Amino acid sequence: MVLYNFAIYLYAFIVRIISPFHKKAKKMIIGHKKTYSILREKVDPNARYIWFHAASLGEFEQGRPIIEAIKQNHPEYKILLTFFSPSGYEIRKDYPMADIVCYLPFDKKRNVKKFLKLIQPEKAIFIKYEFWYNFVNQLNKRDIPVYIVSAIFRDSQIFFRWYGKDMRELLKKYRSICVQDENSVKLLSGIGITNTVVCGDTRFDRVGDIQKQAKQLNIVESFVRKAANENEQTLVAGSTWPKDEDILIPFFNSTPSLKLIIAPHEVDEAHLKYLEGLLQRPHIRYSKAIPEMMEDYDCLIIDNFGLLSSIYAYGQIAYIGGGFGVGIHNVLEAAVYNIPVIFGPNFKKFREAHQLIEQGGGYSISDYQSFRGLMDEFQHYDDILKAAGSHAGNYVRSNMGVVHRVMDILDL
Repeated sequence: MVLYNFAIYLYAFIVRIISPFHKKAKKMIIGHKKTYSILREKVDPNARYIWFHAASLGEFEQGRPIIEAIKQNHPEYKILLTFFSPSGYEIRKDYPMADIVCYLPFDKKRNVKKFLKLIQPEKAIFIKYEFWYNFVNQLNKRDIPVYIVSAIFRDSQIFFRWYGKDMRELLKKYRSICVQDENSVKLLSGIGITNTVVCGDTRFDRVGDIQKQAKQLNIVESFVRKAANENEQTLVAGSTWPKDEDILIPFFNSTPSLKLIIAPHEVDEAHLKYLEGLLQRPHIRYSKAIPEMMEDYDCLIIDNFGLLSSIYAYGQIAYIGGGFGVGIHNVLEAAVYNIPVIFGPNFKKFREAHQLIEQGGGYSISDYQSFRGLMDEFQHYDDILKAAGSHAGNYVRSNMGVVHRVMDILDL
């Protein structure tokens, strides 16, 4: 693995070089410098640790239900949570269910040995795509069981290439590889990897927990009350980007019978003003709204974070942004509320989006005309809307129960 180790050293060098000019790289370098001091300060030498590693925020959400199940059912363990990306660490560094949160050091042999000596975990659990060669090898040498959870494999990955022999051997060192689907098992079996089990995707359990813990939002409730009384529909558009908004807002402007709640992915002042410039009907930002005045507005702009997963409960239709760019955001957060989910064309890598479409609860649009056609159908045929929502909710519920299967695999 000379080439792998060279790539790690090169990547670390590049991150360090660009850190004065790159915000995320700077946070990563600062965070890495603090990792060992955090561990020396916080590790209890008499405690039993389970180590979770998530690349970023999305992977953390997949690991979160397992962390919380362990904390509830096995208080004898403490949790170490590491992140690779600043976008995960900065948001979840104060996550109360983890006893220690820090950055994962770069996967250099020296770093790995130092890290493992400080923490000495009893188990290591990596989420989805985390295949760190030196970490897994050193865990294996120390006879510390290492697992990967909610993994999904595609034939384009290095494991299935002629030059991927070392990475194929690495997969054999996981105690268990908990995959999302049978296709992953089939792919891995084809290269001699048999330590696999289909457990599903923990995000289904996570959105079920989120639904149970949904916040009652008086402002949103007041906003949708008039629409409900007048038999109008409310579209909740979450994590939208400008290309999504260029389709959504013209339709909203020309459709008096539709209310819109929009939560843009970026909530900086410049983008909020851009949105407000597009809107031709009465609108207000959430931060400036009070319940008593909401009936005067047709569009509510969510200009803060942490509310979207609860807001979906107030809509009859959901639109998930990102599908005209790098890829769609979380469709399950909306589908769990029994509402149809619409998204753009870039969903090919998202298994749950494909399955939502197959089940009749998800819809992909490619442009303004396809969006208008779908929305017109939902507005004129209530039975189609309700059936689509039912299909979406049933799809999510039928895929829950993953955490229990994973806990069995982890022998917890």
